[in-house]
Amino acid sequence: METPRCSLTRLQQSDYQAVKSLYGNEQVRTYLGGVIPEEHALSKFIDTLQRSETESHYWTIRLKHNDEFIGLVSLEQHIDGQDTEISYELLPHSWGHGYTKEAVNQVLAYAFNELNLSRVIAETQTANHSSCKLLERVGMKLDRKVMRYGAEQAIYGIDKV
Repeated sequence: METPRCSLTRLQQSDYQAVKSLYGNEQVRTYLGGVIPEEHALSKFIDTLQRSETESHYWTIRLKHNDEFIGLVSLEQHIDGQDTEISYELLPHSWGHGYTKEAVNQVLAYAFNELNLSRVIAETQTANHSSCKLLERVGMKLDRKVMRYGAEQAIYGIDKV
């Protein structure tokens, strides 16, 4: 898949080193439970890759002009077991340029048009103001707030139109 400035490609085994850069970045992992230790990175990646081959969808996000890896975007079953959740992690140097919005919009279109989903949700800590604003900019609405993982979470939703 493509956006105006990014290529979204299905996660592959060759993406390990790039994805590991997300796992080890303190800024990226601030609202995601913290940095994943080096000794756990490979097993987490293998688990993610296996889920991507079966029930989940993971894409790397790369800049078109130089093929630079800047992040991941995914669709998978939410912890509630009912909804499909969109998630994203981008490296800090790519923040504030609109890449996340492009990727999220493209994956939402895929979810609605290719997977025929009727609804997609996203969950983020309420303290992650940038993520909350992004979700609102792509048309998601705050559904509810819950306490999970020791922090207040905002659950946003968007329905197929």
